[in-house]
Amino acid sequence: MVSLIFSLFTFLHPIHLSVTEITYSEKDKAVQIMSRIFIDDLELSIQKQLNQPTLDILEPKNGLTLDQMALGYLKEHLKVNLDGKPRPIKILGHEIEDVAVVFYIEIENVKKMKSMEVRNDVIMETHEDQSNIVHVTYKGPVKSVRLLRDKPSEVFKFDTK
Repeated sequence: MVSLIFSLFTFLHPIHLSVTEITYSEKDKAVQIMSRIFIDDLELSIQKQLNQPTLDILEPKNGLTLDQMALGYLKEHLKVNLDGKPRPIKILGHEIEDVAVVFYIEIENVKKMKSMEVRNDVIMETHEDQSNIVHVTYKGPVKSVRLLRDKPSEVFKFDTK
């Protein structure tokens, strides 16, 4: 019953929201990112980006996969700078969770960092009221921020003692 109510609530979309969790893996020497985005919002944004209004991102007929289309989109709308330098993201895969798609993303070869700038304007070109919640974990407590159209980025500073 609760999942039915949640599905109806999210189907009606009274809010536009994504949640991105960023964690540093000492073992893998990588920044690991998990980003949850509503499927229908992502589809609208990718349709606009590719100028294909009938595109179904879950079953594309253009020879591309969801991960390929999402990588093109996310490279423009989810950017991470480590110590002031832009770093490329790599999509490892995705899974569908009810009405959202969860992307597993990685930034490789990260030994340490003093700062991380996250720019997340995912879906903001489609919905003015889009909020992107970002949680960052690196050698300490979780730092969280809500990014909006008028403030789509945040710099996180880390005590590396």
